[in-house]
Amino acid sequence: MLFFFGRKAEKTAGTCENTDMERKLHLPDREEAERILLEGLKRNPGKWGMHSRNCADSAEAIGTAAGLDGNRCFVSGLLHDIGRRFGNVQLAHIYYGWKYMQELGYPAIARICLSHSFAMKTVDAYGGAFDLKDNEIQEMRDALKTMEYDDYDRLIQLCDNISGASGIMRMEDRIADIISRYSHFPKEKRQATFGLVDYFEQKTGKDIYQLACGGHTVDHY
Repeated sequence: MLFFFGRKAEKTAGTCENTDMERKLHLPDREEAERILLEGLKRNPGKWGMHSRNCADSAEAIGTAAGLDGNRCFVSGLLHDIGRRFGNVQLAHIYYGWKYMQELGYPAIARICLSHSFAMKTVDAYGGAFDLKDNEIQEMRDALKTMEYDDYDRLIQLCDNISGASGIMRMEDRIADIISRYSHFPKEKRQATFGLVDYFEQKTGKDIYQLACGGHTVDHY
């Protein structure tokens, strides 16, 4: 069901110059990333749009505090779920987003689309439906095996799991929400995901929820 391959999506001319990081990694700038997200939401409207925006904002805040490039953090968070443009899919949104961003020439974002749901670096820990062909799932397995996660991968894994559609959530609440929708979140994956909180709090020396909420407590965000 890969109806987007073979056709490059048109890119509108951005008004902002790319940063050195964007040019080196072939990252979209913020204007282009926003255009890609809006185009996706026109095709498949849903709460995933606000989730993506909250993920982008929290990724920029936490990532900057951890010494990462803020623009790269933001656009990675904004487009991590772009595979949802192709419909009401589960595991397939990861595969479709990965391939779509490769097709648009954004390999660093394609990588995030692939890695964001796999804190354990294994497809088998995914909690939703395996709505792909066997060869597509194997392609994902093979790609994950060759990846060495960096802090951008870890950051979006973290922010994906603290960002709801209505704002920032404590990870335990976000995981409960995921379980309510997909019924499955393995214990080992939960431990690996919670470990990301400790990792980035050590990197930043700050409470990640307060960073994500602009200094407010998450309970009042």
